[in-house]
Amino acid sequence: MSLWLTLIGGIVIIAGSGVALGVALGITGLIILYFFSNGATSLAIDAIWGVFNSFTLSAVPMFILLGEILLRSGISEKAYSAFAPLFRKVPGGLLHTNIAVCTLFGAVSGSSLSTAAAVGSVAYPEMSKRGYEKDTVVGSLAGGGTLGLLIPPSLSFIIYGALTETSIGKLFAAGIIPGFLVAAMFMLYLLLKCIRNPAIAPRDPNVSSFWEIFVGFRQIWPLLALIFSVIGTIVGGLATPTEAAGVGVVLAVVISTVWGDLTFTKLIDALYNSVLLFSSVGFLVLGATILAQSVSILGLPQQILETVAEAGFGAYGVLLVVVLIYLVLGCFFDGLSLMIMTLPVVFPLLTGLGFDPIWIGVIITIVIEIGQITPPVGLNLSVLTALTKNEVSLGRVAIATVPYWLIHLLAILILTIFPIIALYLPNLLF
Repeated sequence: MSLWLTLIGGIVIIAGSGVALGVALGITGLIILYFFSNGATSLAIDAIWGVFNSFTLSAVPMFILLGEILLRSGISEKAYSAFAPLFRKVPGGLLHTNIAVCTLFGAVSGSSLSTAAAVGSVAYPEMSKRGYEKDTVVGSLAGGGTLGLLIPPSLSFIIYGALTETSIGKLFAAGIIPGFLVAAMFMLYLLLKCIRNPAIAPRDPNVSSFWEIFVGFRQIWPLLALIFSVIGTIVGGLATPTEAAGVGVVLAVVISTVWGDLTFTKLIDALYNSVLLFSSVGFLVLGATILAQSVSILGLPQQILETVAEAGFGAYGVLLVVVLIYLVLGCFFDGLSLMIMTLPVVFPLLTGLGFDPIWIGVIITIVIEIGQITPPVGLNLSVLTALTKNEVSLGRVAIATVPYWLIHLLAILILTIFPIIALYLPNLLF
């Protein structure tokens, strides 16, 4: 009991004091090692060296930089212009374009926040001028932005793979079908909503010819080439995630300079912001690594498994509890922080119950996506409120994203009933 009080109380009290979450995790882990493992704090150093010396983890800053470059290049405007004619006559119009472009941009940025910011900065002003209902617009952008975490390459998959020693290539392959499934469910919801209330999305009187649609898509071939160079080489076994990310950054610079409006100043800004973001992520990983070392040495996951077995909870009962805990914690922590903080306990618990590690990665990613659109910390909500210049308040954005919150939960249910949806491509390709 004293161990559990130290674990939970340490994190809550230290984090509540205002220090960084990584510090709270690390100090709690060191306290546990010192008082419950005969002062074996030196084990934390070995664990930190092992994780940060991992070749896989080095892909994280590269993917962050890739997303930052694209965010500043103006490419999202070209992608938006390419997709707009395709959905012109469909009820919902540009709302579907939001989801489609978020899906495409998510396939090259790997970040939910970058996706929401890049697409939102283009879509919101344009759709406001055309008379679209603003709440529905920001709701679609917030929901669509979460696809940046599920559609590979995904920062959550990379960090999950690095911390659990799970194949990044398999995780990327596992995210493809669920990503498109969630995007299709978003579009179906918007279609039904706009059929029921056409005033939400005014119909465009112009008719797009096949040639206009073709020309529009022909303009996005550089993005498609970038996606193939990154995801295709990893899934095809031609390159490691780090190598593919490096190639992706070089191509992103070339494409964003020639095809977009990337300048040297913007590139420096992208580098600076990438360093800041990776520093915060890396610090979290450091603290979580120390905590993971402490709980694994003391066998806490095994104790939880034994307690679950004695309590009579089935595997799916435990999964339900884990999902509910993530939903609650998602109100207070951003997605990646939450995942890094909980993996030391959740991963061995769920794998010990017989769940596939690849499938677990997909489910956890979807759950932390929900955190991106859950107040008060939901980052996508804050970004879009700022993009609207407070025309749509944070509360209104949160209410508008409730349907997307529920769709994510439905996706988790579907993947639980039919896990083959996530595991088909990994089993086929590897």
